Amino acid sequence: MKDILTIIFRLTVACLLAGLVMGTVFIATDKAKKHNVHVNEQKVMLSLLGYSAKNPAPASVAMHEVYRYLVGEGEALAMGYLLPLRDGSFSFVTIDLAGGFVAQNPVTLAAEKAGEAEARTAAIAVALGADKPLRYADQTIVVTDGGKRTAYLLPGKFPGFKTFIGAILAIDPDFSILGLEIMEHEEDPGLGAEIDQEYFKNQFKGKPLETVKKLEVVKTPLPEEYLKALEAEKSGLGAAEVASIQKQYQDKDIYALTGATISSRSVTNGVKAMVKKFAYRLAILDRVLAEQHIATPF
Repeated sequence: MKDILTIIFRLTVACLLAGLVMGTVFIATDKAKKHNVHVNEQKVMLSLLGYSAKNPAPASVAMHEVYRYLVGEGEALAMGYLLPLRDGSFSFVTIDLAGGFVAQNPVTLAAEKAGEAEARTAAIAVALGADKPLRYADQTIVVTDGGKRTAYLLPGKFPGFKTFIGAILAIDPDFSILGLEIMEHEEDPGLGAEIDQEYFKNQFKGKPLETVKKLEVVKTPLPEEYLKALEAEKSGLGAAEVASIQKQYQDKDIYALTGATISSRSVTNGVKAMVKKFAYRLAILDRVLAEQHIATPF
């Protein structure tokens, strides 16, 4: 009996130690994984804005993160925005679905914690001071240079042929597309997976808002000169020549990937929805900020 108890005790201790080690390793690796994802996203965002290791962003360029939430439910549903203020603090602005201002609540949140979902949501819940359902919707990064808006970065997801496609879209202050990057997908290799190729992604670049609103997918072959411009690094075309060719196609629809019309249409519809919805919501938010004299750094 004594031997059995000893074995049970040793096994229990061994299991506890193993669990402790596994938990510690998981926490460490999960933290490192999140850090790597964040670093990669920052690199992609800077690239979409035209910056690189050879052409770094100047110190005057800043990125301001805005988090959108859905507040309440049913007829009481409203939109809420966690906004950075000029003095370094945060404010949560609630707007009803008709675009009317509802409330502004100061949020106690350290800047370094704003990117952590749990900490951010908990701080907002405390600020609202009521038991209201709070659901995260999406994030927008407002890019400024010397305090003037120069671009918007829109991370998002939309349905693909199989699962969701993760993307980051860059648009200028007039909502023309600066660039598109596909961050994750599970489309078919050799077919829909081609959505992450330059010759497909670059078709969106330079398209103005009015074109994006009515953007469709066509199955006709991609013109050879356009293909070379879309793959400038591979074809060796100069910047001026690329710009000239792309201008000829900026009001055209998207040429579908061979054998992957569904994936092509999924990205096109996803991009179109992201831009249209963002332009509509931003107009409302900017009006409320102006009416309520809310001082943001952008």
